[in-house]
Amino acid sequence: MVSLDEAVLARMEKGGKRYEILVDPYLVDDFKADPTSVNPDDFFAMDEVFHDARGGERPTAEAIENVFGTQDIIPIAQTIFEKGSLQLTTAQRKAMVASMRQQIIHHIHSQAVDPKTKSPHPKTRLELALDESRYSVDPFKRLEEQVKDAISKLKPLIPLSFESVRMAFKVPGSAYGGVHQVLRPYQEKEGWLEDGSWACVVECPAGMKPELIQQVMRRSSDVEVKEL
Repeated sequence: MVSLDEAVLARMEKGGKRYEILVDPYLVDDFKADPTSVNPDDFFAMDEVFHDARGGERPTAEAIENVFGTQDIIPIAQTIFEKGSLQLTTAQRKAMVASMRQQIIHHIHSQAVDPKTKSPHPKTRLELALDESRYSVDPFKRLEEQVKDAISKLKPLIPLSFESVRMAFKVPGSAYGGVHQVLRPYQEKEGWLEDGSWACVVECPAGMKPELIQQVMRRSSDVEVKEL
């Protein structure tokens, strides 16, 4: 459950009265897209509707029923998001923008490479280019959409290439569990060798190559890796 300190107000007005709920700002977009994809215990700071959440003033059950036609917090929240707005303090919005910005930079860093060096651009370089592009981060817009928008702004400033790389890994059988967990999302095929080792072939974004190898080596120092 999101803490009261981290929660934000979602509010709508009807009949001269405010109706407020306290929610996790980072799950708002997911909730709007599909309420069933979000655990209510994670999303709501309190399973209640308020006239004034900070002051603790609550509407009567009859008032809630008249306004929303239900006592269920899920459809109530849907109505508030549809007809009302999210109330962010300056500090909350600043923190959310900073968090989303870092997610955008990390995503591009892990997915794209410099076509000349075939290596990922340093995050600092991406940050400076994003500043230069004057891209405005929206804390509520989906990450995938913002990455796409940011890339279109960055391409005139720095070379970006989105390529994939195929690699073969071989590790001792004793390291199978931890290594398999890391490589499973990118795995094309796998198998056990006669000497008891486990091997697999993976395909991943070229920008992820160094990080993926590093993650594997943290779980097994005795690893062989070859780019195909």
